[in-house]
Amino acid sequence: MSHFSRVTRRALALVGAGLLFGGLAMVTATGASAAPAAEIIIIDGYTQTVKESAGTPVLCPTNQVLLGRAHYGDENGNTTYYCGLILIDGQQVQVSAPHWSDSQRESNSFFTASPGEVLVGRQHSGDENGQTRYATASMSAWGQPVELTSYRWSAGQKESNSYSKAGEYEVMVGRQHSGDENGQTQYQYARIAD
Repeated sequence: MSHFSRVTRRALALVGAGLLFGGLAMVTATGASAAPAAEIIIIDGYTQTVKESAGTPVLCPTNQVLLGRAHYGDENGNTTYYCGLILIDGQQVQVSAPHWSDSQRESNSFFTASPGEVLVGRQHSGDENGQTRYATASMSAWGQPVELTSYRWSAGQKESNSYSKAGEYEVMVGRQHSGDENGQTQYQYARIAD
């Protein structure tokens, strides 16, 4: 992801080759768009399990983002966070310093990262009446912002027996929850654009 996209670089190379061979090669938009997409690899990384009600903030390590979360039991149960790192065409994606959101009451919480940003952490203290906040960050590779597309929400599931993880080429960008540990939780994911 330098100043020119992969497709543009390939098209320019073909145009240059065509000029060198006396115009024998012709570049069409169809030929240029057939270039392969960027190679995206997401690698499972850091995992942390905490007693969430204790208020312990969970933050993915440098250059990792949230991929999933699991929770079992009531507010005194264990919560596990799954982080991962991303490679685009062999380049490790750089993740900015985190920014923490304002706190909100867990029993009626809804949070989505700003467009183009991902979740990198979360903190909750107490029961469903306690406060929750999220850490977000932006991503870049080859000196350019990493774009996100195909935003989607997971199906709802009972918080006290929940597990959700990003699909192929996806990262976590949001979460909503209503009620206590028997209430429904959903996660929002977005796909890394290639």
